[in-house]
Amino acid sequence: MSDGGDDRVKRWFPLESNPAVMNEYIKRMGLPADSAFEFCDVYSTEDWALDMVPRPVLAVIMLFPIKAHTEAYAKAEHERIEKNGQAVSPNVYYMKQTVGNACGTVGILHALGNAGEHMTFTHGSFLQSFFAKTRDKTPAEIAEILEEDDELEETHASAAQEGQSDQLEHIDDPINTHFVCLSVVDGHLYELDGRKAFPINHGPSSSATLLEDACRVVRDFMQRDEGEVRFTIVALAKTPDE
Repeated sequence: MSDGGDDRVKRWFPLESNPAVMNEYIKRMGLPADSAFEFCDVYSTEDWALDMVPRPVLAVIMLFPIKAHTEAYAKAEHERIEKNGQAVSPNVYYMKQTVGNACGTVGILHALGNAGEHMTFTHGSFLQSFFAKTRDKTPAEIAEILEEDDELEETHASAAQEGQSDQLEHIDDPINTHFVCLSVVDGHLYELDGRKAFPINHGPSSSATLLEDACRVVRDFMQRDEGEVRFTIVALAKTPDE
């Protein structure tokens, strides 16, 4: 039930669900220092907390614990979609996760890759070149390109050592939490999880209601795991005015 598959896969140290760590990471990858957007905490799914988040919101990233019943739900969800089908916009940027513990990076790339015209990257940076060469690739091909990128692996390792992440002593220590991204593309909210076979369409949404709609999905996760406190939520949102 760990994030990242079997013992044969390449593994990274896990990234902390911490906006300060994530913002420094994306700047190292190529987000301009004066970007109009950054990650921020979402302290609760209740209205008072959502009112604190600057708008617009471009994506929500959730960290949740992996358990037997969450895996069982995901399997049943997969079977239901395989049977009944779903609509997925061809404009959704989606990649598989083949590197163990890389779900934080995959979640960030999903958030940035689906942010559309709101997001610009430094010329010649990793983010600019990565999205330029992967836009027309399959989810599996994008994952392979990521897995082979030694420069990003080093940048990720540096970010993972910041904050509380340095408490992890060994790269093979078991990790039972996982990041997923929630983004709006062409009027629908998508759950983007590199461990799943495809994006999950959670219904109509818009840039104006993305945060509220994403938190509705987060509440569903929480209700399926009542009493669990290891949920964290961050939003890719407008940088507050000074």
